Amino acid sequence: MTEAADLLLTNGEIHSLTDPDTVTEAVAIRDGELVRLGDAYEIEFLEGVETTVIDCEGRTVLPGFIDAHTHLDHLGERLVHADLSAVESRAAALDALAAQADGPRTGGGAGSDGESGAEPDDWHLGFGYDESTWADATDYLTREDLDRVSETRPVAAFRVDVHTASLNSVALDRLRDDLPEGDVRFADGEPTGVVVEDAVGVLRDAVAAGPAAMREVIAAAAEDAVSRGVTGVHDMVQRSTAAHAYRDLAAAGELPLRVRINYWSDYLDDLAAVGLPTNAGDEFVRVGAIKSFSDGSFGGETAKVFEPYVGANEDAAAVDADESEDGASDNANRGQWVVDPDDLAAIVDRADAADRQLSIHAIGDEAIEETLSLLETTADPDGARHRIEHAELATDDQLARMADAGIVASMQPNFHRWADEGGLYEQRLGEERRTRTNRFRRVLEADVPLAFGSDCMPLDPLLGIHHAVTAPTESQRLSVTEAIRAYTRGGAYAGFDEDRLGTVAVGKRADFVVLEDSPWEHPERIDEIDVAMTIVDGELVFDGREEATGLQ
Repeated sequence: MTEAADLLLTNGEIHSLTDPDTVTEAVAIRDGELVRLGDAYEIEFLEGVETTVIDCEGRTVLPGFIDAHTHLDHLGERLVHADLSAVESRAAALDALAAQADGPRTGGGAGSDGESGAEPDDWHLGFGYDESTWADATDYLTREDLDRVSETRPVAAFRVDVHTASLNSVALDRLRDDLPEGDVRFADGEPTGVVVEDAVGVLRDAVAAGPAAMREVIAAAAEDAVSRGVTGVHDMVQRSTAAHAYRDLAAAGELPLRVRINYWSDYLDDLAAVGLPTNAGDEFVRVGAIKSFSDGSFGGETAKVFEPYVGANEDAAAVDADESEDGASDNANRGQWVVDPDDLAAIVDRADAADRQLSIHAIGDEAIEETLSLLETTADPDGARHRIEHAELATDDQLARMADAGIVASMQPNFHRWADEGGLYEQRLGEERRTRTNRFRRVLEADVPLAFGSDCMPLDPLLGIHHAVTAPTESQRLSVTEAIRAYTRGGAYAGFDEDRLGTVAVGKRADFVVLEDSPWEHPERIDEIDVAMTIVDGELVFDGREEATGLQ
């Protein structure tokens, strides 16, 4: 007699997302594994006395979303501290910061590993502001702005890309001796309060959460993620406190999603010392790639580009004479290296020697060129499945070379929020380059493996899928099926997980997202679709059926 299932999903529109996509009515799950897929009549034979049966009532069922580039600590910080991600003006940002003035405070003084920050400090923090969307301003928050929030407590506001931050006078004074001078912006000989890149790293060290606070931050973020249909994340982990939080939550049975930890390159030797290779771990927490950087961001005008930014801030770091194409010192800003190319080459060599997957942030076309040239030289780039994170301004030649080397394009469709006429990309890059950013259609045409993530700006796969389907230009658009595959199969492949995740098929782990409406029937309104349920390893980890209303 066939053993009964633990869970049956029936009366659904279940998309396998295999090639071709097939649609069935029901699935049976036992011990967290999908054991049968078919029509409702067939699946009902696996119902036993202890089987849980969920009637999907015609809802759309997909493989669970895998966010291939996240920072759950950043998301958790917005949930715990002042969330500036949705404010629509400079004034509203300052109001949101002021409203949190007597709110939660972070563990501070933790140091670069975040291990010792156990006591509350007096920092007042906000996260996620995006001045490019504001009606009353087009420039970053300044020291003068944040001094209006507090003249006695240190105040810091992180821009959405976390490559730029703003400090008040108290914060600047506190960190003055530690901030690298080249990453502090000045006007008329005085610091504006705006800092970029390595200076942002100094700030993050100063306000790093201690172990207890980090567990709270990660738990809050994970709960939010599963409410959005996310069943797995590839988290770019800079601090060991976050890695410990994931493992502690998993050990306690309190981690509701799967986590692949892409460790900062600082941990390369540590991972080798404790014998943790790429893909080591269990069903819920695994070792991922070694993460590093080449350049910064378009928002901070620090992404490394061949041609200068348009309308670049006068205070932005100018390109050195020996870096400009014609050797002239014309003060044209072409971005900056976050990790010097020689230093990045050394990291790549060490990781390659240790048979590690590499995950390198490269946004501008010059940074992509430098990164790609390094990854192409590794022993087995195809087998290692190295990744270029963001790859926003990749050229046709670079995409062809990525395909030849099997390098994954780990991209963020939600970044198309900045791709409309007059948006941030046009403000920074001009009209022609705006249309060449994030060309997902061209990526697939070049046969580059494509994995979608959010970078937590914001973490919302349906929003990202919406932007991929409705992007401003044809070369940036995907079909609904292609976009969903990049957020499911693509993430599974980038994490060596295609045998257990990414599609609805017998033998795969039972990770599903159930949607109130079909993305195929509402391609112009995918961002408005509600998540009805999220199931991870056969367990219902989010149930939003009572709150969901469906599209009208």
